Amino acid sequence: MGWKAAQKLIHHWKILRGDNVMIIRGKDRGETGTIKRVIRSQNRVIVEGKNLVKKHIKQGQGHEGGIFTVEAPLHVSNVQIVDPVTGQPCKVGIRYQEDGTKVRVARGIGASGSIIPRPEILKIRATPRPTIAGPKDTPLELVHEKTYDAKTGKGMPDL
Repeated sequence: MGWKAAQKLIHHWKILRGDNVMIIRGKDRGETGTIKRVIRSQNRVIVEGKNLVKKHIKQGQGHEGGIFTVEAPLHVSNVQIVDPVTGQPCKVGIRYQEDGTKVRVARGIGASGSIIPRPEILKIRATPRPTIAGPKDTPLELVHEKTYDAKTGKGMPDL
């Protein structure tokens, strides 16, 4: 699409892939959808089935040309997460529960203050973690070996 890189990047993203959001600005204002992709280098998100534009693609080797309808990215400031209780758009805050886990909560005027769950799609890994030790993994007996004693200072290098 030819978007420039964002001038001020968002460092702490509160909107994640798979979140249910409402579009608050633009031609699809008031509609809800699921975030399909997050483009962090441009501060933009692609909402599934929203902000559709016609794209003219020239024919080349291995693909047909023509006019296609594609989803264009929206700036992250033009979408807000939907409150899971009220169904209204809300801001997102961060809180820590009693057990120390960090959760997102709905905040703002008319927000319920309820916990916004993490999307299920983020729990699925594209490549599963290996269950057996590989050639570059450290053996468990070396990992559990105690090499430093804090009381006696044994194992401390001489500086």
